[in-house]
Amino acid sequence: MTTAIYSHADCRRHEMGEWHPESPARLQAIDDQLIASRVDQFLEHREAPLADLEAIARVHTPHAIASVREGIDDLEISGQRYYPLDPDTSLNKHSWNAALRAAGAAVAATDAVIAGEVDNAFCAIRPPGHHATPSTSMGFCLFNSVAIAVRHALEHHHLERVAIIDFDVHHGNGTAAAFIDESRVLMASFYQHPFYPHTPPDPTSHRWINVPVPAFSNGEVVRKLVTNQWLPALHDFKPQMIFISAGFDAHREDDLAQMALVEADYTWMTQQIVEIANLYAGGRIVSCLEGGYNLSALGRSVVAHLKVLSGME
Repeated sequence: MTTAIYSHADCRRHEMGEWHPESPARLQAIDDQLIASRVDQFLEHREAPLADLEAIARVHTPHAIASVREGIDDLEISGQRYYPLDPDTSLNKHSWNAALRAAGAAVAATDAVIAGEVDNAFCAIRPPGHHATPSTSMGFCLFNSVAIAVRHALEHHHLERVAIIDFDVHHGNGTAAAFIDESRVLMASFYQHPFYPHTPPDPTSHRWINVPVPAFSNGEVVRKLVTNQWLPALHDFKPQMIFISAGFDAHREDDLAQMALVEADYTWMTQQIVEIANLYAGGRIVSCLEGGYNLSALGRSVVAHLKVLSGME
């Protein structure tokens, strides 16, 4: 199997202050663990291009795009270091390019996987995306890279059935808002509830399987809901491609949440997703980094994820 990893130095230049957990050190921690585990040598490294605005605009409103661009412009005029979009989300002078690289990585990975250049891909990108709604940047997220890539797969490549799997500890409210009325998309997730972003649970349907779980839920709880709820829906849907919002902040070592997953749980979940992709989608998967803020746990969990995607596990 050939697994590509997309990233770019621009994704490390975006930062929101030394205190902020969504930091450039996250990507360095992933790189360090990939090298230490020797997984790095089995990946095809590709540089993320800048997404074009047409791709961004398939998901985000002109106002949402302008809000980010104008915030950057304000920094250039004022000379300040940061421009706040909300109490948790700020821009610096590099944030525009970082957000375009993140979305560009997801779109380029989609093109490469569909073209058969690689079997699957992981995008080591930041800022994350799954909280960014069509109209609003929020929750550390500027543009929703997974949603942009999914829309690209639907509109540019004319796929008819696309699945989104989100195993971040937080509800992917932005992704849900982007596709709630889209019959060609199935979304499956679990998320700690009640917790940020404090959205009410979605009604479950044959293509909408977003499962709230209480704090301190462990791998046994997650494996049961994946087996009993995600997998039957995915088998019925038969996706032609799978996108993963790969957040690793449900790890038991991550202090920004209160769940109790470990690396073996991410291995197991990825194995289930790969099996579905092999059955119905020709193995086509694009996975994009979302959360994960304990640096050691993040790096180890990404290694576990990539060992499965690359066929090493």
